[in-house]
Amino acid sequence: MARGTMVPTLLVLLLAIFCAATVVHGKEWNVGRQDGWFFSISNWGDDKPIKVGDVLVFKYKAIAHNVVQVSEEDYNACTASRPSPTYRSGNDHIKVTSSGRFFFICYVKTPLHCENGMKIAITVQ
Repeated sequence: MARGTMVPTLLVLLLAIFCAATVVHGKEWNVGRQDGWFFSISNWGDDKPIKVGDVLVFKYKAIAHNVVQVSEEDYNACTASRPSPTYRSGNDHIKVTSSGRFFFICYVKTPLHCENGMKIAITVQ
């Protein structure tokens, strides 16, 4: 009788382990307009319910733009005054790992792109 319950018990145990090991992926957010990270998108993040685990996807022409994660002060001034994470691939995937307020700008040698609205501020829940 004990052998008859061993196989179903092992199957239930394996199923429980498999379910616990399933990775939950966050939502991918394509940042910007239909054509991606570009000018006049500074309000993009205002209504997005971004959560920890989500991924921000920045698509742009790498020869002309970049993505720099900056402080709120640098965001408001359209500058990158400190060493900051900078992405240049043209297809950047940035995973959100904590809650809070985050700021991204385009800063290719001058603040011109940022000053023309190529920047976003997001709040992560």
